[in-house]
Amino acid sequence: MIKWRRCLPALLAAGTLLQSGCGTDEMTSGAGSDALTWGTWANYGRYQQFVELVERECPDIEIEFISYTGSNSTSYSWEQMRADDISDIFITSQILDEELAKERLVDLSGYSFVNGFSTSTLDQVSVDGGIYLLPASYAIYGIYYNKTLMEENGWEVPSDADQLEALCEEIREAGLIPGVVGTQLAGGPFSTVFNLAKTGWLTTPDGIQWERNFLAGNADAAGMWEGTMDYVSRYMDMGMFYTDPEDRNNPELIMDYLGQRKAVFFTAVQTVNITEFPETGDELEIMPFISEDGSKNIYMYNPTFYFGISRRLTEPGNEKKLEHALRILSLLFSEKGQAEFVDETTPCVMSALDNMVIPENSMTYDARTALKDGRAFPMTYTGWEHILSSIGQAYKEWFRGENDMDGSRCIARMDELCKDYLNHSEEVYMCESTANFSLEETGKLVGKALGSFSGADAVLVPLGSFHEGGVELHPGITGKLYAGKLNVDIVNTICPSMDGQYAMMTMTGAQVRELAQKGFDAAGDGHPFSYLLVTRGDAELKDDTAYQVAFLMKGYTEETAEKYGAQIHEESLKRILCIWLEDQKTVSPDGNPWE
Repeated sequence: MIKWRRCLPALLAAGTLLQSGCGTDEMTSGAGSDALTWGTWANYGRYQQFVELVERECPDIEIEFISYTGSNSTSYSWEQMRADDISDIFITSQILDEELAKERLVDLSGYSFVNGFSTSTLDQVSVDGGIYLLPASYAIYGIYYNKTLMEENGWEVPSDADQLEALCEEIREAGLIPGVVGTQLAGGPFSTVFNLAKTGWLTTPDGIQWERNFLAGNADAAGMWEGTMDYVSRYMDMGMFYTDPEDRNNPELIMDYLGQRKAVFFTAVQTVNITEFPETGDELEIMPFISEDGSKNIYMYNPTFYFGISRRLTEPGNEKKLEHALRILSLLFSEKGQAEFVDETTPCVMSALDNMVIPENSMTYDARTALKDGRAFPMTYTGWEHILSSIGQAYKEWFRGENDMDGSRCIARMDELCKDYLNHSEEVYMCESTANFSLEETGKLVGKALGSFSGADAVLVPLGSFHEGGVELHPGITGKLYAGKLNVDIVNTICPSMDGQYAMMTMTGAQVRELAQKGFDAAGDGHPFSYLLVTRGDAELKDDTAYQVAFLMKGYTEETAEKYGAQIHEESLKRILCIWLEDQKTVSPDGNPWE
C-alpha cells in the first residue's frame, strides 16, 4: 500500500498561531527518507485513478502529497521552479521557460518510455536535444454539435466555409440558433479568433515568424490580421457566434443551447465529460474548425498536464527516490497508465502516446487522424500570457456588440496592448518580496492585508494541507510567496480559487482561540484544516473582550457563520492584496507590521 503522508497541524507555544507544520522546506521534507513529494496541483481527482494504479503496481513506493488549490496553478508551478522549490514529481500545464526546465529537471531523453511518443511530440518539448517535460494526455478542442439533431434534419457536417454558411441558413430557417460562442472568460474569445487564424496563415512559416516578431515588438498586427478578422465577421454573419445574454459559463451553455436543442453548434475552449445529453439522449459530437476553402480543417489540443522529475533526485543520496520516480513515469507513459487518464468520463481527452488505439466511434477519432496528418495544433498561450486576457476582452466586446468594437479596432487594440506591455513591463510590478515565505508566513501576509482593509482586530486564515482521500482546501491559502518582484499574476498564485467576498464576525478572544485550535472542517469529515490566527499588532486577545474577526470567502463553516453572526462583504481578496502590497513597496516574512 502507498504510504500517504500529510502535514498535520501543530499549536505554537505562543498560542496565537496555528500552523500547518509544512514550512519553507515542505517540498524537500522527504530528505533523508525515500518518500517522493508530489504536488496535487488542485486536480488530484483527475489523476486519482492513476495514483491507485501506482498503489497496485508499485506498493513499495511512498508518496507525500503537497496540496495546492490556488487560482493560478500554471504560474505557481513556475514560481516554485524559479525558487527551486518544486516537488519530486513536477506537474504543470504549460512549458513557460525552457531554459529553467533544463536547469531544474531531469533529462528524460535516455529512458525507454520516451519511445512511446511521436517524433513531432518530442520535437515540440525538446530543449537543446533534452526532454524535460512530457505530456500525460491531450485535451482536444473543436466545435461541438448536437449530432442527433443534425441527423434528424438530414444536415451533414460541413467541410468548408460555403457549406457551413449554407447550413447555417437552413438552421435559421428551422427557427434555431446556428452556433453559440462562450465569452464568460476572456480566454474563450481569444482562442476562438486565434483558432480561425490557424486554419489559414498563422500556422504557416510566415505566420509562426510573425508571432515571434510581434511578441518581441518587431511586427504589427495591422497588415497581417485583416483577412482573419474578415473571416471572423463572416462567422458572425452566419450566426455561428451568438453570445448568451447572461454570459454563463461554458458547461451551462452546452447543456442549455445544445442539450435543449436551441442551437446546433458551440465554440469554446472546453472539454466535456458526456457524450450524450441526459434529458434527451441526444448525442454530442465534435468537429474541426472549418477553414475557408476546406483544405485546412483543424483541431486544437493542449496537454492536460506535463510531468517531469526534479533534478534534485540526481544528487547523491537520492538514488532510490530517482528510481521510484522513473518507475512512476514508466507506468504513466505505458498503455496501462494512459488508460487511467483517458476513459468514458473524458471523451475529449486523448492519449499522448503515438501507438494508443482509439475506437472509430470515439469523439477524438477524427482528431487523432488530424494529429497524425498535421491538422492539429497546440493552443496559443506561451508568450501571450500578459496580454492574452486583454486581447480576449476586445474580441469579447466585438462578439457581444459592445463599445463599438469591430475587427479593425481589435487589430489596433492588439498592437496597442503589445507595445504598451513591452514599453512598460517594469511598471506592472507593484511590490517586491525580499525573501521566500513559508506557507504560514504567506498566510500571515494575507491576514494582514485583509485585516487592514476590513478594519478587523483579527483574521482567521485557513491553511491547506493534503488530507487522506484527496480532500483539498479551496477557500484557504495553499501557495507560498517567493522572493522577487510581484505583479497581479503572482498575487493570483497565493490567492484561493474562491474569491469575491470576505466575512466579518463578532467573537470574544476566548472564542477566537477556541475556533483557531479547533480548525476549519471544510469537508465536514471530522478532519479539519488548520487556522492561522493573525492579530493587529500581534496582540494577544483577551478572553472576555469582543473582537471583529475577518474570514476569507467560505473559509468557515455554516455553523460558525450562524453562531457568530457572519456579515458578508463583497470584495475581491486579489484586489485587497494588490492595494496593500502596492502600499508596502517591499514585503518580508518578519516585516510589514499590521498596526
